Amino acid sequence: MAMPMNMPPASSIFSMYASVSAVIMLLHTTINQLLPRPAQQFLLSLLHRLFSRRPSHATVVIEERDGLSSNEIFYAAETYLCSHLRPDFHRLKVTKRHKDPSLSLRFANSQTIVDDSHLGVPLHWRFVNEENKKPNKVLDEDSNHLVLESEKRYFELTFNKKFKDTVLDSYIPSILDRAKIIREEKKVVKIHTISGAASFNSFVWDSINLEHPSTFETLAMEADLKTRIKEDLDRFVGRKDFYRRVGRAWKRGYLLYGPPGTGKSSLIAAMANYLKFDIYDLELTNVRRDSDLRKLLLTTANRSILVIEDIDCTVQLPDRNGFAAAVEVGNAHFQRPRDHQFTLSGLLNFIDGLWSSCGDERIIVFTTNNKGKLDPALLRPGRMDMHIQMSYLTPDGLRLLASTYLGIHGHHPRLSEIENLIKMKNTTPAEVAEELMKFDDVDLSLNELLNFLENKNTEEDDTKVISDKDMEVGAAKHQVTALDWDF
Repeated sequence: MAMPMNMPPASSIFSMYASVSAVIMLLHTTINQLLPRPAQQFLLSLLHRLFSRRPSHATVVIEERDGLSSNEIFYAAETYLCSHLRPDFHRLKVTKRHKDPSLSLRFANSQTIVDDSHLGVPLHWRFVNEENKKPNKVLDEDSNHLVLESEKRYFELTFNKKFKDTVLDSYIPSILDRAKIIREEKKVVKIHTISGAASFNSFVWDSINLEHPSTFETLAMEADLKTRIKEDLDRFVGRKDFYRRVGRAWKRGYLLYGPPGTGKSSLIAAMANYLKFDIYDLELTNVRRDSDLRKLLLTTANRSILVIEDIDCTVQLPDRNGFAAAVEVGNAHFQRPRDHQFTLSGLLNFIDGLWSSCGDERIIVFTTNNKGKLDPALLRPGRMDMHIQMSYLTPDGLRLLASTYLGIHGHHPRLSEIENLIKMKNTTPAEVAEELMKFDDVDLSLNELLNFLENKNTEEDDTKVISDKDMEVGAAKHQVTALDWDF
């Protein structure tokens, strides 16, 4: 084979290689002798940056935990990405809690998913699930206790460096917003109650799914009253920026008052189902001191309804001057100091004082059978913003119950007679509903209700726990008094 005509001879190549090697060795020796070690490292680092190829992609690591606490961005990314899982994935984790309406899909192990839905930017997600050699202690935010975790989970988000600002300033915040919407659509409303009596520095809420089917459509209330309540709720949840701008805590207070059986509990359930807010049922008999109430407030979640039922008879509140009634021990009498008791002042501070701002988008509902027994300090605007009278059944409420329980959507000869009796006698929705449930046959049920109303003792109604003052306000059977500043 003939060699290329321009190819230098081998001896020249070896001679040039020897010369270059000698120069490099000379430079290396000179540098080691003349430059200190730190200067040598700086020079090598500079040469490496100048001649090395710089990567064009960046990676953001989103771990499940930030120390003991959970990372909100991780769970938002998991919720968002799980809603985009493709059917060709080979391995998924499927779970379903009791009473949940649908299955929950999660990543089972390391997976990669591509998302180009945000401004056409190619984004590569990688889910990693590693086993910890040594279990770590983390905070379980459901129980507020430390637990051992044997796995480390995180996401890696890789993208072109030129899209860094778009990813950090726009894409990740949009994931937080979209994950919130997805969770709200799938949320199962729960009701929470204190587990046993509150003890010092230890408060645990037990919860179960709220299975109360009450909705605004099934409540036996006047249509305009239900509309006003729903509009007030919608206005409240949509006014986050407004509450911040005017310097008020993002909360709303409702007082439901009226005789037993008029639907106070059903209205609370309807509000929770309408907003998809959890209910915290607070029994004040479990609260021993003001500090207990503050700790309970800190353990409730945002977007929730705190309910204190029968506030007029649940607990005997001391006055606001700092002392309760004297406590008798043997033949001696002493007064319990304010710091060791639960006071009305502590309750008021819980509702609209500094501690009321520890949380957002909260609704506080008080119920009572007798509004006149409440301390006026509980009723002022900012504490109980809306006073809703839950009174006796009206003809409109009767027609709704007949439609709901018996499927009567039009005229029925018995209804007119029953409506006349409803106008003359104080009857609660609960009483009528009970009569309508006795028979499946429509005529039998209406006859039973008619007999019940005809035999109902009018004098018994006068003993219902509601003040004459409440019953004389307006001609309408239902009344709402808005005690806010027209917002």
